[in-house]
Amino acid sequence: MSERNGLRYGLLGLGLILLVGLLTFIATRTAQAPTDTPAPSTQLESLATLEGKAPSKRTLDIQQWQTVEGARVLFVEARQLPMFDLRLTFAAGSSRDEGVAGLATLTNAMLNEGVAGKDVTAIAEGFESLGADFGNGAYRDMAVASLRSLSAAEQRVPALKLFEQVVGQPTFPEDSLARIKNQLLAGFEYQKQNPGKLAGLQLFERLYGQHPYAHPSEGNEQSIPAIGTDQLRAFHAKAYAAGNAVIALVGDLSRAEAEAMAAEVSAALPKGPALPPIAQPEEPKAGPSHIEFPSKQTHLMLAQLGIDRREPDYAALTLGNQILGGGGFGTRLMEEVREKRGLTYGIYSGFSAMQARGPFMINLQTRAEQSEGTLKLVQDILRDYLANGPTQKELDDAKREMVGSFPLSTASNADIVGQLGAMGFYDLPLSYLDDFMSEVQGLSVEQVKAAMAKHLDLNKLVIVTAGPTVEQKPLPPPTDKPAEQPAGPPEH
Repeated sequence: MSERNGLRYGLLGLGLILLVGLLTFIATRTAQAPTDTPAPSTQLESLATLEGKAPSKRTLDIQQWQTVEGARVLFVEARQLPMFDLRLTFAAGSSRDEGVAGLATLTNAMLNEGVAGKDVTAIAEGFESLGADFGNGAYRDMAVASLRSLSAAEQRVPALKLFEQVVGQPTFPEDSLARIKNQLLAGFEYQKQNPGKLAGLQLFERLYGQHPYAHPSEGNEQSIPAIGTDQLRAFHAKAYAAGNAVIALVGDLSRAEAEAMAAEVSAALPKGPALPPIAQPEEPKAGPSHIEFPSKQTHLMLAQLGIDRREPDYAALTLGNQILGGGGFGTRLMEEVREKRGLTYGIYSGFSAMQARGPFMINLQTRAEQSEGTLKLVQDILRDYLANGPTQKELDDAKREMVGSFPLSTASNADIVGQLGAMGFYDLPLSYLDDFMSEVQGLSVEQVKAAMAKHLDLNKLVIVTAGPTVEQKPLPPPTDKPAEQPAGPPEH
């Protein structure tokens, strides 16, 4: 992944925590296909030949095994292009920081800053000269490192060797550590001018309390300066161990070649077992809090503890949220808040299903003078949805939309390797993609309603607002043509 490269070359845009729930949901969400889909295609399809039709679902023959060192391997042979994608997923996210906020992020960011005999420039030039691409990133649950390369031996072998050095034997040079710390510290200063970021920080602190999910993955201005290379090496030795890794491979490789590659990568990693699962969080204290901030708009964030990734109701909640606020235009929230009243540029909801219970979140920005009324409106919409559930038309439309987007979840080798990494990390069955599709297609209005009502409760909402305290104005009545159009794009 390229997010960590973004950190290295300019971390001023650290990303809003208010989007974490939505982005994690999108990253792990898998769309579905109809039961009467035509025979799957194994060929690459161009946009020109599709003529506006949805691409057909790719058949995935997922093979699985374990390396001698204990790494779990998932492999899909894909001969359409002379290249491969390799992704390592470790239980090495910020939930493993153990009181040193930012340790996981710094360790991951430092992987390709130096290996024996090569500095960061030589590493980058080494991958570039081979036509290979290295990526890395660290999040709350996991850390990843990825390689994309041509599959011909003259490129594959040296690219893999360099990748193994970067992930397995980083040197953590002091000058690079100082530079990345400075980038992070500059980002923290920028955050102070970003009400959405401030609201997100407070929201996660309130939602998770003392749980490892409470602190931001990038750490904070108190924790980052004190982190030293000895801590990075110790974290790497423990969290980047082969037994703590999932190896996903997709591309122009035979099973024998994939086995040899996985064995080589696994052997290059530190030796050690898988880390234990993250404990479940305790229920937080519900209610509102406000951050005073000079602005024309107010950020509204509503959240409660949601589900973990192995929740049996995952499919029903995914479909239910698609109708509520996860599908963009046409959702309940977008229709009522933006389209009928012009109160916001966009409003979204989402479950972030993680190793432990991730958040369910609703977030938006609205005019400061209408923030209180907008907040009540959102709560009323959620209350009605939980009480009455979706309509049959909403359910059918959401299924149709998910059916149409299903091929995108496996449209490229990069998409597939991401799916395999998530399946391995969250210990999902190899039949997960097809099982999930079938389950969604069989869901009824009553089942979706029951699942949403079971897992969401207005009385458990943690609410954070960030904006100015101003005199409030009444909301306009709903209409097909609001007199006042939504405010422009979000300010931050």
